[in-house]
Amino acid sequence: MPKDAPPRWDRRMQQRLARGEAAALGELYDRFASLVHSLAHRVLGDETAADRITREVFGYIWENPDAYDPKQGSMRSWVARIAQGQAVARLRQAERGRGSHEELEEKVRSASAAARADYIVTSMPAPLRAALELAYFKRRDYRQAAADLQISEDEARRRLRLGLQLLSTANVLPPGEAAPPGYGPPGYGTPR
Repeated sequence: MPKDAPPRWDRRMQQRLARGEAAALGELYDRFASLVHSLAHRVLGDETAADRITREVFGYIWENPDAYDPKQGSMRSWVARIAQGQAVARLRQAERGRGSHEELEEKVRSASAAARADYIVTSMPAPLRAALELAYFKRRDYRQAAADLQISEDEARRRLRLGLQLLSTANVLPPGEAAPPGYGPPGYGTPR
C-alpha cells in the first residue's frame, strides 16, 4: 500500500476500528508501526522505550478510534502525532530532575524537531526525497543531482528547494505546543 493514505481509506479504517475489528488494528499496525517506532526511537534514543511507546500508541488507538478527526489531517499524521506526543511525555518524565528545566525543554525541543524532520522526509514525495538524499548523503550540488536523477538542472533546483522548504517546517512549532484536541490522550505532548 502507498504511504500516503487516501482520506477514504482513513475514514474506512476509523469505522472498522470503531466496530472493534481486530483485523483493522493489524492492518493499521502493519502500515504505521515502523513510523511510530522510528519517531519514538528518534525522540528517546532507546529501542526498548520505542517498543513500549509503539505498543501504547496502538493500544490507545484501539481504545479511542473516535479520537481521530479526518478534518484535522490524515490518519498517518494523527498516528505520528500521538507517537511523538507520547515519546516527548516519556522523555520529560525520564529526564525530570536531571538538570535545569531549561535544559530539559531544550532537549525536548531538539528531539521533537528531529522527529518532525524524520516524519517530513519519510512523508515527502519520492522525487523530492531522492534529490535531498543526493545533496545530503552524497554531497551532490544541484547540477550533479540533475545528472544522477536524469532531470534538468532547473528541475533539480526546484526539487531541492521544495524539499528544503518542507524540512524547514520541522522547527516551526513553538516550544511546548500541545497536540490539537483529539490528537492523543490528555497530556500527550504537553509540558508537565
